[in-house]
Amino acid sequence: MTPPTANERFSSAAIHLGIEPDIVRFPEDTRTAVQAAAALGCELGQIIKSLVFECGGQPILALTAGDQRVDTASLGVLCGAPIGKADAKMVRDATGFAIGGVPPFGHVDQLSCWIDQNILRYEIAWGAAGTPDTVFAIRTEELADLSGGQIAQFVN
Repeated sequence: MTPPTANERFSSAAIHLGIEPDIVRFPEDTRTAVQAAAALGCELGQIIKSLVFECGGQPILALTAGDQRVDTASLGVLCGAPIGKADAKMVRDATGFAIGGVPPFGHVDQLSCWIDQNILRYEIAWGAAGTPDTVFAIRTEELADLSGGQIAQFVN
């Protein structure tokens, strides 16, 4: 039997959480927020960047608006330890997805998650759906419940 694809794993996790996302596939990678916003014709801030960092030896998830940059010092204060870069192996091991396709929820492990409050400027945002060429729309008011994240200020 063929193992499920990344998109199938994401869809299954989303359905388990009570939503049925409409996955949009692009003919080319939308690995970066700029690429995704251009392909969708939306504002850069409507793209959810799902970023995995290392904090005290553990992976954490930071969900930021596409037009914002994480202030790792501020995020470290929230997490209680210095923030470092997670390598591709840590990202895949913790989430089950490759960098560029990490969705905001539906990971292998439930990660400690922080949500950039700037995402809430928009009613609808777009997150990766498991691969670098797929996205899905989500109501931003649902993001905290679905990801288990806490809304905070940690960008500059």
